[in-house]
Amino acid sequence: MNLLVFLGSVRDSTPPKPPRLGQRVALACTRYLQAANADKEVQVEIIDPLDYLLDPVFKPHFSYPKGQAPEHLERLAAKIKAADGYVMVSPEYNHVMSPALMHLLNHFGNALFSFKPSAIVTYSGGQCGGMRAAVNMRTCLSELGCLPVSAMIHIPKAQDVFEENGRYQASVDQVAWHNYLARTFTQLHWWATATKAHRAQSNPAKLTSPFVSPDERNAPDAYA
Repeated sequence: MNLLVFLGSVRDSTPPKPPRLGQRVALACTRYLQAANADKEVQVEIIDPLDYLLDPVFKPHFSYPKGQAPEHLERLAAKIKAADGYVMVSPEYNHVMSPALMHLLNHFGNALFSFKPSAIVTYSGGQCGGMRAAVNMRTCLSELGCLPVSAMIHIPKAQDVFEENGRYQASVDQVAWHNYLARTFTQLHWWATATKAHRAQSNPAKLTSPFVSPDERNAPDAYA
């Protein structure tokens, strides 16, 4: 099992405090997934947008001739394609997901993500936990084809829940938080196991080919 945790922020400024708050949330998700599935050979990797510097002029991976995209885009595309599921970690910007996460995801077509599950994790330095961004994230992830599981994780005042290394703060109820994360990530693992097994039996790309151009989404012309 191969899972990717997308860290949806490049912000390194205050407020909010501390900077890069999402990094400790992504680390906490990784720690949970590795510990809970230690006997199931689950590999978890954090995808940090800072490791994939993107040109100011937008040109997605799929717009290049095959094999000719920049090396960092090819590398990430290969990781996305090989993954069995995704965890999307995002703060809330104006009631939607972070622009850093949206920009990164927009570089890749749904052929890489489709027929796999995802989990939504939002956070904030305040009381809302980024939950309003999750509504927007459901739409985006569904379009990419990595359908989000029903349970979501919302973390208010994340700086008071997790230490910088992703471990729980001593002051929180660790059992309660563990059970809260378990509800979402158990669903993710269940669906990832099911879709991985079924993809091995039936190649979805042969059943329904990915869109090559946007007009393929159109309904047939009623007047043709």
